[in-house]
Amino acid sequence: MNNEDKPLSSKDLAELQGVSPSFMAKIFPKLEKAGLVIAQEGVRGGYLLARPAHEISFLDIVNAIEGEKPLFECQEVRGKCAVFNNAPPDWATSGVCAVHAVMLQAEKAMRDALGAHTLGDIADRFGRYAPDVFFSDVNGWINERIEGRTAKMRKSKISRDTPD
Repeated sequence: MNNEDKPLSSKDLAELQGVSPSFMAKIFPKLEKAGLVIAQEGVRGGYLLARPAHEISFLDIVNAIEGEKPLFECQEVRGKCAVFNNAPPDWATSGVCAVHAVMLQAEKAMRDALGAHTLGDIADRFGRYAPDVFFSDVNGWINERIEGRTAKMRKSKISRDTPD
């Protein structure tokens, strides 16, 4: 069975990817708020993509997590030169700061690149290199996690229902 339709908890996803569970727990509500994932409640609950992977760009993800704020904030140091005695001439401060212009260009290039690549593109690329056994192993791992949560819930319910 394909695991694209099986929700995984942020803890399971963190373990699968080898990243901090607290990091995952912080970003998934942001991804949900942005409409990139949906949360499903319950023992078999977790997160699912809200739309096809080929429709979710890396820019969507970055914007969901970081917001759409600029990466560089110009400090207008060009007008603070000590030789201007707090009265910078117009030639020094007119137009866009040269450093800021470079940073705006770099940010645009980065955002264009992030917008040009989707989760689906990366999955396709990865799928061309990874052996089939890897996907089988991942599916097995996911199924074990889901079954483990279900078994734990059943055991908990039985212990609550059993009189002392």
